[in-house]
Order: sequence, then C-alpha cells, then structure tokens
Amino acid sequence: MHPNRRALPTPLRRVPRAAFAAVAASCAALLALFLLVRGGGEEARAGQAATVVAADGGYGGAAGAAGGPQPVTEIDRTFLVKVRQAGLWEIPAGRLAQTHGQSEAVKRAGLHLLDGHSKLDQLVREDARILGVDIPNEATEEQQGFVRQLEATRGAEFDRIFANILRSSHGKIFATIGEVRAATQNDLIRRHARVANDTVLDHMEVLEDTGLVEARTFAEVEAAVTPPS
Repeated sequence: MHPNRRALPTPLRRVPRAAFAAVAASCAALLALFLLVRGGGEEARAGQAATVVAADGGYGGAAGAAGGPQPVTEIDRTFLVKVRQAGLWEIPAGRLAQTHGQSEAVKRAGLHLLDGHSKLDQLVREDARILGVDIPNEATEEQQGFVRQLEATRGAEFDRIFANILRSSHGKIFATIGEVRAATQNDLIRRHARVANDTVLDHMEVLEDTGLVEARTFAEVEAAVTPPS
C-alpha cells in the first residue's frame, strides 16, 4: 500500500431487520412508559390541587363533605359567644397586670393574655359574621366584677387574685372547647376550636408558671368540669 494512501474504512456490517425491529420496539415501549408516568404525575398533582380547593371551599362553613350547607348548632353559637366574652374581660385583665402586678411572671402572663385574646377576638368577630351568629359587645356581670376586683388591688394581692381568677376561668373554658370540637359539624368552628385550644393551653401554662395558683382553684375547676355521676 502506498504510504500516503489512507486505508479505506472497514465496511459496516448489515444489521438484521429482526434486531432493528426489536430495538425500535424497545424504544417505543420506553417512550410509552415515560408518557404514562408523566401523565400519572400530572393527574396526581391535579387531584391534590382539587383536594386543596375542596378543603378550602368547605373551610368557611359553606359546604360539607356531601356538598350541602354545614349546620351551625346551638353549641357552636354558645362557643362563639363565650370566646367573645372571654376576650372582653381578659384583655383588660392583661393590661392591668402590666400596671398593677408586682412579679415579672404575672406581667408576662398578662402579655400572653393580651396577645392571645386580641387574636382570638379578631377571629371570633370574623367567624361570627360569616356564620351569622350574634355575639355580645360586653362581658358578663360576673366577668365585669372580676375586672373591678383586679382594678381595686395592687402588688402581691393583685398577683394572687389575678393568677387564681384567670386560671379558674381558663380551666373551665378549656373543657368546653373539647366538647365543642368533639360535637361540631362545621369546619369553621373546628378551626376556631383548634386555635382557641392552643391559646387557652398557653395561658394556663403561663398562669401556672407564676407559682401562685392555689389548690382550691384546681379543685374548683375539677368540680365545674366533672359531670355528675
């Protein structure tokens, strides 16, 4: 062979038609599998989105699982009224803790009351409007009496009265929240009960952290929430 002449490439071997057909079939199968998986993922995402929309649509109490209106029962209405009344006197009590209280623990508890009930009060007014429930604009006579009692005291005596009155009232409403959540058929009330539960639990804990809650207060709550035998 001439030294400057390039060698001709080796001729390609002919691929049998059967092998070519097998390769083509494999590629087609892979493509079909890819489209199926992709389509399934899109359907799953669409299903998830539909679930979120449905859950959100029912969240306002407009429609239940069967698509009909969700009921607002008497216990639902009473619950919203009690949450509203609690804020109407416990927010002022929280403010008094800052000016009349002596210990830092009591002042801290007062701040938790201010923050928690301010948020709950906004929520209860919104939910009551959506559900068409009339709520009061003033606390009960008993609750107003609690505020007057706190206004008349200062220092260590204020701290003691504050811790015990507030822990007693929170313990009683805490039990009521459980009853409401167990019985309600309304999604909006369920959400409200969950928020109220977390708020009241936090308030009970900071009140207990003052170290001033007396045994008789716990006994009073126990007697109030224990059903008669």
